[in-house]
Amino acid sequence: MSLFLKAILLGIIEGITEFLPISSTGHLILVGDYLEFTGDFAETFEVVIQLGAILSVVVYFFKDLYPFSPKLPPERRREIFTLWQKSVVAVIPAIVLAAIFYDAIKARLFNPTVVATTLLVGGVIILLIERRKMTPKILSVKDLSYQMALAIGGCQCLAMIPGVSRSAATIIGAMLLGAARPVAAEFSFFMAIPMMVAASGGSLLKAGFAFSATEWGALAIGFVVAFLTAWGVVALFMSYIRKHDFTVFGYYRILLAGLVLWLLS
Repeated sequence: MSLFLKAILLGIIEGITEFLPISSTGHLILVGDYLEFTGDFAETFEVVIQLGAILSVVVYFFKDLYPFSPKLPPERRREIFTLWQKSVVAVIPAIVLAAIFYDAIKARLFNPTVVATTLLVGGVIILLIERRKMTPKILSVKDLSYQMALAIGGCQCLAMIPGVSRSAATIIGAMLLGAARPVAAEFSFFMAIPMMVAASGGSLLKAGFAFSATEWGALAIGFVVAFLTAWGVVALFMSYIRKHDFTVFGYYRILLAGLVLWLLS
């Protein structure tokens, strides 16, 4: 398979899985291993397509994220600035822990066996949590406190283990803290923006932008495909969670984990 076809396929997978509680990193590891798409460029490519997916959130929620519109009343402008501040606070735990432990985690845990195991465990946890009857107390993102934002950011640290899912960890963490499901999802999406911008910038600087013309083309294709795919998925997901829980994703994780473990046996 050509590099461009791999870029398209992986961009689609990233766009579909980034915001669902099924682990985009886990899927990229599994598919990348199957396609023999590994190494330094593959790692940079993964971060770039994640940035493309995150950009879709900026576009989809632009009115909720852009504080400089002249039509906005001062109170709403302050709310948006506060949301950005909470999003930045939420990523602090992950940035600190990633700086210390990410290389060790990547060297030891980024493999299909670990991904399958965490998919399985995460799927079971999702099913167990969804059996609980939780009455949400926080019905708007603006009602999330800075302490809650930091706690949700702590949940995000679990996603450094491939297969856990950043979306699953942060959304479920927010729900356990009392946030309504749509509120938890929105804040999870918002806090991904500063996190992925930092990760993408760091990865590109580390690589030194030393890519061939073909590699630059693959990065561009993957970025655009991930952006377009994720844009559609975000809209569908936000509509879905207003009426449904995450049970179907729990079962999906368990089935995929079983398939991967069977193939590895």
